[in-house]
Amino acid sequence: MTFINEINDILWTYILIIMLLGCAVWFSIRTRFVQFRMIREMIVLLSESAGKGKQGEKHVSSFQAFAISIASRVGTGNLAGVATAIAIGGPGAIFWMWVIALLGASSAFIESTLGQLYKIRGKDSFIGGPAYYMKKGLKQPWMGMLFAILISITFGFAFNSVQSNTICAAAEHAFGFNHIILGGVLTLLTLVIIFGGIQRIARVSSIIVPVMALGYVGLALVIVILNITHLPGVIALIISHAFGWKQALAGGVGMALMQGIKRGLFSNEAGMGSAPNAAATAHVSHPAKQGLIQTLAVFTDTLLICTCTAFIILFSGAPLDGSTNGVQLTQQALTNEIGSSGSVFVAVALFFFAFSSILGNYYYGEANIRFITHRKWVLHGYRILVGGMVLFGSLATLDMVWSLADVTMALMAICNLVAILFLGKYAIRLLNDYRAQKKAGIQSPVFKKESMPDIEKDLECW
Repeated sequence: MTFINEINDILWTYILIIMLLGCAVWFSIRTRFVQFRMIREMIVLLSESAGKGKQGEKHVSSFQAFAISIASRVGTGNLAGVATAIAIGGPGAIFWMWVIALLGASSAFIESTLGQLYKIRGKDSFIGGPAYYMKKGLKQPWMGMLFAILISITFGFAFNSVQSNTICAAAEHAFGFNHIILGGVLTLLTLVIIFGGIQRIARVSSIIVPVMALGYVGLALVIVILNITHLPGVIALIISHAFGWKQALAGGVGMALMQGIKRGLFSNEAGMGSAPNAAATAHVSHPAKQGLIQTLAVFTDTLLICTCTAFIILFSGAPLDGSTNGVQLTQQALTNEIGSSGSVFVAVALFFFAFSSILGNYYYGEANIRFITHRKWVLHGYRILVGGMVLFGSLATLDMVWSLADVTMALMAICNLVAILFLGKYAIRLLNDYRAQKKAGIQSPVFKKESMPDIEKDLECW
């Protein structure tokens, strides 16, 4: 554990934070802050999404791709990760979580647009993601292979261990459930759905995600309304702890920054290289469409759902001294607000949040296993191993699964950020093309690869 923590310190303190913030600021400037000026377009695109291809073809719609990415994003990070960030980094961590979401959304646009641009045709849907644009765009197959291995381990194994660990911790706190039994049930449910492929994952995600997100946000809004007089004080608390001189003297600002960015990234995944795998599956007329929709997913995750958790904890007066951590802090906070049913609600909400994340996470791994090899037995073996890691996570300790997730997430994110720094210019050209078509009065812009003759031969699906 000590060795893993030392690696985490090096990666997060000296490398990843600089790269994440650097890319986020750079792409925000280069896209002229696309994440703010095109919010209306993002909402319109999502509401209109209904990708239809040629008769007889199977396609994943923009909304389904959005649901898969939200399924992965909205999970443990929103309930347990936010609580952990506040417990370790103080309320100021929430401010830095907001910052990384607002700026990092531009990185999300770039990587998801690139995922669409370099996608290939699969059996039941399109397939793509960083491994594909590293191979086809950067002309670095070894880098694509490295990323594919990292994401398969990170999402299929490490992150899914975190999800199942948190489900079991919440269920134990609320109902006294045995970890082994619940872990076994989770594993079976996971295997049944993932053996059904992307179409089944997309269908399940598009049902679970809207229901769970709206239910949780609705409850949080009720709590905010009931505590509306305390809202200015809570916001002031967050900002003062993010910049306060007392915190600076105690090293608290650095801790808040670190935890905010760490947990913010774990939650919204902007720039990490995961969402492009979902974005690539969608059938759209222009790559920028899915880039814009995935940008909206970052806001949905961090600015909406993570903020809800933060307000619930800070309104409740739950102890922030580290005596209670992870999802159990969120449960205690909600219990303080609405009584004993709060713990039960969090356990149920978390089951859907985290279980949908297991499905979304698995798909990211599957897309990259298909990049590594087309052998069916390897994919089936991977599915069984994912089920095994779900079971392992339900039995492991909280610190172990989070530390492992942090290491693999950092290595994967570094790999992806290097790629999008070099390829980002193509996503910006696509954004300009999209905007030019809209200005010309074209309601639904269409991209043709002939408009990019310098890379035309690298594009399969346009």
